[in-house]
Amino acid sequence: MATTFKAWAALNAKEKLQPYEYTPEPLADDQIEVKVTHNGLCHSDIHMKNDWGNSTYPFIPGHEVIGNVVALGANAEKLSGLKIGDRVGYGWIRDSCGFCESCIEGQENLCYKGYEGTIVGHHGGFQNRIRMPAKFAFKIPEKLESQYAGPLMCAGATVYNPLRLFIDRPNVKVGIIGIGGLGHLAVQFASKMGFEVTALSTSFNKKEEAMGFGCTNFVLLKEASEKVPNYFDLIINTSPYDMDWNMLLGLLRPNGKLCLIGIPAVDMKVPVMPIIFSQKTICGSIVAGRKFTNEMLEFAALNGVRPKIELMKLSQCNEAMEKVLANKARYRVVLESDFE
Repeated sequence: MATTFKAWAALNAKEKLQPYEYTPEPLADDQIEVKVTHNGLCHSDIHMKNDWGNSTYPFIPGHEVIGNVVALGANAEKLSGLKIGDRVGYGWIRDSCGFCESCIEGQENLCYKGYEGTIVGHHGGFQNRIRMPAKFAFKIPEKLESQYAGPLMCAGATVYNPLRLFIDRPNVKVGIIGIGGLGHLAVQFASKMGFEVTALSTSFNKKEEAMGFGCTNFVLLKEASEKVPNYFDLIINTSPYDMDWNMLLGLLRPNGKLCLIGIPAVDMKVPVMPIIFSQKTICGSIVAGRKFTNEMLEFAALNGVRPKIELMKLSQCNEAMEKVLANKARYRVVLESDFE
């Protein structure tokens, strides 16, 4: 086991990341040590430089972590079945109570006591090694390449969860708002599940790629009321912006669901009449628990779901963050470890 870890960290709020070394806490009995090879770069890693006011410093980002097990705590193998050399991934959740109804059902994202975030009060994956609870390490399927597995740990789980929670029959029509880091994965999963998928976008710029990801239709949001009224069983909104919620509800069939996974910057004004008279639902979804994350990884491996990525070195992390902030990433940046 390593006695000194090397990382990229923000030493204070809003600062750029810089090389950082520290001595980790002893490996706990329920933990594993992972040699990190890849990190997906999620917008939340940038927000956690203190946009949300809950960060601690030094702050090491990284919650789409892929690597290999290099050490096991005394009880880790018993808890997880993992062995030295196994390739594993970590997502947004590092631990939960394990005893509430949600945890028992594999929906640790809804833990009654609240789950522990991988980068909330803890060091994330932008380091050469990381020590984490063994029970939240996900074994990566052999057919799933590490650089593609990274973004699936958060973005993939986030879009897979509502597709499994809120659809209970075949022949479903799904609309995806926002064909970006989340949306391009949502399109792939939904189409591979056999659903009819429509991209709902603000411009035609991504039409060709959206169709390549598996969309059946591509509709501009400003034209949606005319072209696809009362059409969808489920709309997944990946956008964080305020919208015409009344218009979006008008795109749903009776009993349809509008699921929010992008967090709006302002509280939404809910139009009540279509919800009551057409029995429509506005719902939300946050990442995924172990049940659906494991299922998602297997589904992706078997069905060829892969994020479209730009591969960069971890030492380029600041440059990569600027690219994400400038909305120039297509569609997920993956950082490959390059520590000496």
